[in-house]
Amino acid sequence: MTAAGLALGYGADLALGDPRRGHPVAAFGQLALAAERASYGPSRVRGAAFTGALVLGAALAGEAAAQGARRAGAGRGLALAAVSWAALGGRSLRREATAIAARLDAGDLAGARRALPTLCGRDAQALDAPQIARAVVESVADNTSDAVVGTLLWGALAGPAGVAAYRAANTLDAMVGHRTPRYAQFGWASARLDDALGWLPARAGAGLAVLCAPAAGGSPARAWRTLRRDGAAHPSPNAGRMEAAFAGALDLRLGGPLAYDGVVQLRPQLGDGRPPGPADIRRAARLSSAVGAATLAASMLVRAARRPPRGTVAWRRRVPLAARLPAATASQTAARSSR
Repeated sequence: MTAAGLALGYGADLALGDPRRGHPVAAFGQLALAAERASYGPSRVRGAAFTGALVLGAALAGEAAAQGARRAGAGRGLALAAVSWAALGGRSLRREATAIAARLDAGDLAGARRALPTLCGRDAQALDAPQIARAVVESVADNTSDAVVGTLLWGALAGPAGVAAYRAANTLDAMVGHRTPRYAQFGWASARLDDALGWLPARAGAGLAVLCAPAAGGSPARAWRTLRRDGAAHPSPNAGRMEAAFAGALDLRLGGPLAYDGVVQLRPQLGDGRPPGPADIRRAARLSSAVGAATLAASMLVRAARRPPRGTVAWRRRVPLAARLPAATASQTAARSSR
């Protein structure tokens, strides 16, 4: 049922995308803003308490949803499907990316700049068309790990509670995990927790991007070489893996200068190809889609491997005693219990 729940949640994201209203992640963000106003202080201790309370609360909410579904007879799989659908963002990611590509193709640079904040937080007003295309490709790579691979893997490993906790940590990192004067201390715990929970998805996603490179007309060999050479050069312990794998798979050159809140940063070069253009945004979206499908298959295999085989002690504990007894023995047990 857990594997089926992952598939159902993934299918709902493909078919429906993010909920238009009442999105649980948006509601969590509003709760986090209120909690930040109540608890903020330039202190790692305060930040750790803020992060721990919200992530633990999200995990408990995910587990409560699973228990509620079980009591209603729906099973944990349905709860996992609902939580996964809320946490996944693959369709929305690809839709926003290709919309920016269309604006760049039409020469609408101002429109592309206005749309860029839907994908990433870097300063957009001074970016030219190639720089916007680079920002979009890098964001597609990063968010494929965050919004697709991580959700599916944590769903396979820890069920609804794992998905909810992972998405909560990822959301808090996006909100407060910045190296700015306000958040350098308070956001430290959110940033570190997101790094820890994203370690496996980033590396698994990068490996799958290598394998899926032909889906975007790329070379797995070149993607693997670029990942091995450049994956650790990025200042983020996780983002560089996906960006390097995408750069190699698409034969692009990523990295370079960018700015957040007016502060210019120089990122290392990833890949040896050409600068990205609008067509490469669409190729990145195709690669992201292929990585998502491959992650779903891998996650379902992981979940199946974790299920105890029939006949083992762990499996027998899940089955009522009467269901494991021969018919005659079961009726005798029922007769004795009625005396």
